[in-house]
Amino acid sequence: MIRPGDGPAIPGPVGGSARILAGTASTAGSFAAIENVIPVRQGPPLHVHAREDEMWFVLEGRLRFRAGEDLLDAPTGSFVFVPRGTAHCFQNVGDIDARILVMFAPSGMERFFEEHATLPTGPPDPEAYRAIAERNWMSVAGPPLAQSDPLE
Repeated sequence: MIRPGDGPAIPGPVGGSARILAGTASTAGSFAAIENVIPVRQGPPLHVHAREDEMWFVLEGRLRFRAGEDLLDAPTGSFVFVPRGTAHCFQNVGDIDARILVMFAPSGMERFFEEHATLPTGPPDPEAYRAIAERNWMSVAGPPLAQSDPLE
């Protein structure tokens, strides 16, 4: 059990913070859950997971997702599921930092968050991001939504 506020916050991959709530050690490899704060207009590059399905529950804020060819609007309370092998990304399109629960099955992607948190602060280094992703069964497939589909 993780109580509210328990667990250290680490720097998230797109800014904001991340708190690993469950991972390989605590779930025998079956599941990972990470509370992640996404700053306004931020989001990861288009990417593909080779071995994990990924899910999000939007706790606060408004995101838009690219999942394959679909562009999805996800306000507070939305749940989004993307199966492994599907190119996807998201962007905070609200006017406040978004707070999301990111889930993976099976576990393992928490290592990406932990490793990424060791990078120097500042704008993400795309090559460092790509290298960490590849070590964790993830491939970068394109730019973030802010670049591929800018807001009007």
